[in-house]
This record gives sequence, structure tokens and C-alpha cells, in this order.
Amino acid sequence: MLNTFRLAIEPRVSHLAAWKPFQWTVAGTFWCVFVSWGYQNLVVSGLGGMWLRPGLVTGIMMAIVLAGPILAFLAFKLRELAIANKHLGVVASTDSLTACLNRGSFHEKIDEQLGEATRASRHLKGALLIIDADHFKAINDTYGHDEGDEALRIIAAQIRGQVRKGDLVGRLGGEEFGVFLPGASQENALAVAERVRRAIADMSFRPRGVRHQLSVSVGGVSFEDQLGFVELYRIADRRLYQAKNGGRNRIELTHIQAYSSSDAAPLH
Repeated sequence: MLNTFRLAIEPRVSHLAAWKPFQWTVAGTFWCVFVSWGYQNLVVSGLGGMWLRPGLVTGIMMAIVLAGPILAFLAFKLRELAIANKHLGVVASTDSLTACLNRGSFHEKIDEQLGEATRASRHLKGALLIIDADHFKAINDTYGHDEGDEALRIIAAQIRGQVRKGDLVGRLGGEEFGVFLPGASQENALAVAERVRRAIADMSFRPRGVRHQLSVSVGGVSFEDQLGFVELYRIADRRLYQAKNGGRNRIELTHIQAYSSSDAAPLH
């Protein structure tokens, strides 16, 4: 799992980005040479032609010898700092156990997308799914928290495997996960929820060599309205509660029409 997490946060530096320290070093060195040449030309020219050429050559060579290594060192250190900052940003927004977004980052990224749509005066449709592991406490109580953590990693991996590249997956706390599907229709959201439910139910989870059936309940809302994360979560969480009360291992999904204040009847 550690290797998977490291791969998930490893910055993908392009060949162009890798060449930037070299480019800055060359450009900086040329600038220092130009400044040195201008200064030497101004000062030494008054001493006569016999001093001009040796003085210019000496100034240029000093600029190359001193500026080149110093600029190269600074450029590579700045690149290392940028990579380290990128690592820290990813770590700060990621749940270390499942490599999903943590709740704060998940909330923030959804509100960013919804806010951008509002500022652009366009209606963003999509869906929010809340996925909760069924009878999860029994796993921890029977097999221990290490096996419970393994179950969460399995569930998270299956969720990520059923969504698109631009979709957001977050761990909202405990055994609860969220999936945000920008642009998804009601039918798309229901299809994703069903794929997730089936994928998890089909997984082989054998704590201490004993087969244990995993399942999840899903509550969701598809929307065509200018709603924020808090409101979407409230509606989806209410549907999750219905799925739990309806027997678990099931889906409850509702749809919010554009500028409608009441949600529709749930889909099964």
C-alpha cells in the first residue's frame, strides 16, 4: 500500500520541466557575460586598445566560471523545492490509508467546480454519491482494526476503478466515501453506483483466511441546479439512510431538477 500511495503522489515532471534548470542556468550565465562585457568595455576602453581584449576575455571568463555553477546550483535547488512543495500539497489533501482525497479537500474541490460554474453563469449538472461499508464495525470487532483497514483499502480501490479520470473520490470519514461525478446524468450516476456496488460485492476479502462478504450501501443525488456541497451532501446522506434502512447492499438515488426546491422520488 505504501508503494501505491507513493506512486499516487509522485509528481510527473515532463522532459520540458526537467530541462528548465539547465535553461535558466544558460540564460543567467549569458546575462552575466553580457553585463561583464558591457562593464569591461566601458572601463577598460579608456585605458587603450592594448588592455581592451585581455580585460574583456578575463571578465567574460570570470562571469562564466563564477555565475554558471552558482546559477546551476540555485536552479536545481529551486526545482527540488517546487517538487517538495507539490508532494506536501498532495499529502495534505490525501487520506494516507486509502490514497483518496480527504474530506476537506473533497469538499473544497467540489465547491470550486460549482463556484466556477456559477461565476460563469452556466448550469453545471452532475451527481454526488455517498458510499458506506455495510456492517463495518463487525469487521473491526471480529478480525481487528488491521483487517478493517485492509477492507477500506479494497473498497477505495474498487471505487476508484469504476469512475472516470475527472471524477473525484474522497474518504469522508470512517467507512464512508464520496464520489463526485461532474457532468453525469441521472442514468450515468445510477450506472456508476451499481458498478461500484457490484465490484465490491464481488471482491475476495479473507481476513485471517476466513471469507468475509463485503458490501456497501449507496445514497446519491444527481442535479441540474446551482447547489453547494453541503446541500448535495445532505440530500445524498438522506438517501444513504434510506438504503441502510431498506436492507443495505442497495442504492437510493434522487434527482434535483434545475431550480427545483424539492427532490424527486428515489430510484432503486
